[in-house]
Amino acid sequence: MSTTLSIAPATGAVSSTPSADSSSRPVSDYRIIRRNGSVTPFDASKIGVALTKAFLGIEGSTAAASRRIHETVAVLTSEIVSALTRRAETGRTFHIEEVQDQVELALMRGGHHKVARAYVLYREQRAAERAKALPSVIAEEPLLHVTLQDGTRARLDMERLQALVAEACDGLADVSAAAILTETRRNLYDGITEAELALAPVLAARTLVEREPDYAYVSARLLLDSLRREALSAVHGGHRQATQAEMAERYAEYFPAYVRKGIAAELLDPELARFDLARLAAALKPERDLNFQYLGLQTLYDRYFLHVAGTRFELPQAFFMRVAMGLALREIDREEKAIAFYDLLSSFDFMASTPTLFNAGTTRPQLSSCFLTTVPDDLDGIFKSVKDNALLAKYSGGLGNDWTRVRGLGAHIKGTNGESQGVVPFLKVANDTAIAVNQGGKRKGAVCAYLETWHIDIEEFLDLRKNTGDDRRRTHDMNTANWIPDLFMQRVAEDGVWTLFSPDETPDLHDLYGPAFRAAYEAYEAKAAQGAIKVFRQVRAIDLWRRMLTMLFETGHPWITFKDPCNIRSPQGHVGVVHSSNLCTEITLNTSLDEVAVCNLGSVNLARHVTPQGIDHERLARTVRTAMRMLDNVIDINFYTIPEARRSNLRHRPVGLGLMGYQDALHTLRLPVASEGAVTFADESMEAISYHAIAASCDLAVERGRYPSFEGSLWSRGILPIDSLELLAEARGGLALDRSSTLDWGALRDLVMRVGMRNSNVMAIAPTATISNICGVSQSIEPTFRNLYVKANMSGDFTVVNPALVEDLKARGLWDEVMIADLKYFDGSLAPIDRVPDDLKALYATAFEIEPSWLIEAAARRQKWIDQAQSLNLYIANPNGRRLDGMYRLAWERGLKTTYYLRATAATHVEKSTLKGTDGKLNAVPVAPASAGAVGMACSLDDPSCEACQ
Repeated sequence: MSTTLSIAPATGAVSSTPSADSSSRPVSDYRIIRRNGSVTPFDASKIGVALTKAFLGIEGSTAAASRRIHETVAVLTSEIVSALTRRAETGRTFHIEEVQDQVELALMRGGHHKVARAYVLYREQRAAERAKALPSVIAEEPLLHVTLQDGTRARLDMERLQALVAEACDGLADVSAAAILTETRRNLYDGITEAELALAPVLAARTLVEREPDYAYVSARLLLDSLRREALSAVHGGHRQATQAEMAERYAEYFPAYVRKGIAAELLDPELARFDLARLAAALKPERDLNFQYLGLQTLYDRYFLHVAGTRFELPQAFFMRVAMGLALREIDREEKAIAFYDLLSSFDFMASTPTLFNAGTTRPQLSSCFLTTVPDDLDGIFKSVKDNALLAKYSGGLGNDWTRVRGLGAHIKGTNGESQGVVPFLKVANDTAIAVNQGGKRKGAVCAYLETWHIDIEEFLDLRKNTGDDRRRTHDMNTANWIPDLFMQRVAEDGVWTLFSPDETPDLHDLYGPAFRAAYEAYEAKAAQGAIKVFRQVRAIDLWRRMLTMLFETGHPWITFKDPCNIRSPQGHVGVVHSSNLCTEITLNTSLDEVAVCNLGSVNLARHVTPQGIDHERLARTVRTAMRMLDNVIDINFYTIPEARRSNLRHRPVGLGLMGYQDALHTLRLPVASEGAVTFADESMEAISYHAIAASCDLAVERGRYPSFEGSLWSRGILPIDSLELLAEARGGLALDRSSTLDWGALRDLVMRVGMRNSNVMAIAPTATISNICGVSQSIEPTFRNLYVKANMSGDFTVVNPALVEDLKARGLWDEVMIADLKYFDGSLAPIDRVPDDLKALYATAFEIEPSWLIEAAARRQKWIDQAQSLNLYIANPNGRRLDGMYRLAWERGLKTTYYLRATAATHVEKSTLKGTDGKLNAVPVAPASAGAVGMACSLDDPSCEACQ
């Protein structure tokens, strides 16, 4: 399926959506802006002529050469036309220079370096000739007109355009309004549409981001002008617009009208009208609109802002206040709490998860992020589980399904006296259901299937994501994960035998863990040896382990997760068993036939709570206290689509407070990821969050009461997450992990036992794939991917430059065009650039330059403090079997509960081009699986489909 870039009506916002008709749009529909400002139809044949001339000039005109040139030119022309039409972000019009940029890029990408060089020299020569031909006095700027939505024409207001660009640049160093205006004028023509005019300065600023990161803020501010026009016109009627300065007063007028419109459109809960809207409007802070970078604001526009028939009527501060009001609906002083919640969200100190942002304050407030289910071993139960998946996914829930109870291939079916076809056919149904339910087009439905390692179908399960074999036994869209007991890892270490069973003959293994699992498992092995079990198979444990790692490397699945630490350290072991994690492997909650686990997520922006001197504990405590209240409110306000989810959530009241901006915090502290200092910071920062989160849940328990299943939990026995490490160490016979702490845990332990907890679980580190974009910080606990690259998601392609690096390079006089070109050439890495000092190379080492053991050690120190788990991506350059084996064994040995994606370098790297005016799209990262001949790539970085959890 191709992708077409379209412009929303009356705005300059770009949306990237799959389109069935983009590939069929006639090339004649497109237009070219000439250098003199005239507009002519696009003629693809002229590209072919220019390419042919270039090739003939280098390769000659012999018959053989001509035939080869003809074939090459045909292919290149097709690629160029496709690239141009795909990139026509101003509608169906592009500049002649952009066409030539694409010709140059196609030649370089195709390996025709001599021809490309000749073409570049020819362009430079022609540019010099045009410059000489210019008159000494520049003629007065031509009179241009804008085509309005009703088809009438009006004079283009150049003064307003200049003022708008100047306002967007105000207060930002090293950005130039003149540079933006120059680039903007290049794309203006007589009769330009309103939408194209609004978008022109945005795109102009975006092309400059790779030179100066602050242009990301400029782009966002220019985009805001379009959003204001769209929203104000939608709410108040007519054709309205306002500058950022004017919005200081206009927001107060707009906000109550916005709420009324949302209610009238049956999008907002009518209860919002009962708030003191004037008080809330007065609390809005319009200046915080300026804190967005372009990626964050465009993402909000595309996927979060409320709209009627595609016309957005929600502005950023109204959006944050709407979410805050939705979370404060049941507070006694609703206005006071709504303002406090708004202040936390709009400052980017904390951000709620995507479902909460989507649905808070609406008529269907499904605010929870993750749902975990156990699938029973009967036909009615299996298909009820599939239906439950659809209902839970409908309003943006991410799903984790435990399939271990379903009997395996060849097992006896008493009702039909036949044999079971195993788990795989039902997984295929679940896979297709997830695709069918696409969450209202906002993002793809997403589910992860978990299977325990002793299940007889485990080997087929490993193959589910392969691109070869019987497609009826493949799930190309479903995530999968191994649920591995400690006993299997011990058998791997001993090079022992591992026995596979069907769960209908070994039903209690599903609910057992630790020493109890070992005893039951060994008893079943003895019964199998005696012939008392019909369906079983024995394999060498290390062979199965190697195959797990091979499939993980080749297909990206199944992920590696560990059953025993998830259960042994679970606070809720007294009322159930953790049978799986969730879609993103950070949630570890009990599931059963009667309870669907639910988790409500949000993340502290660690970058906002760190100074060069260290953690700002006072600010962090304030943030966590308010955030925990918001998350606890989700449980009572939430719209539950199935009763099992409601029952579980109200009984246990789990929440998952996580973090993002970890890499930004390390930059502030001048700590390389690959250092003991970073590992210590991971430990101390998570300790602080854990301490304040547990304390906040205690405060809520005093005010609102303990969660109903508190008695008998680890909390009630004075066993906090740091203490539960000893339970795991006892079960395993030891655990090599630092146990040190810095805060007064004794006092907090006494408080928990005395007053109780409001929430059964309080912490989980989610991927924050989208909400970190909104806040303009690094995702979750991720290391820097690259210092200069293109991020691709459902809102389009965005140049990403590491601003901290740019600041450091400027301070040392090293930031220039050559450095930009070098970063592009070396895939965003500083390591091969000789003139960069070693201390900066260490500080800004990218994900694939860091030994993955550093990421595992930091994650292990965090896991000390977390009652659930963390979405831990692992990066590895030049992977091989030995390194993968060592990496995942280390994760298990350090007591990690789960791991997430394995990311490995691909054979195809960044486009080696320094062309300007491309918005950085030349260095997007293509990836390929190992089976396609590349070095293995477990997943596509920044794949839009990976944003299902947050």
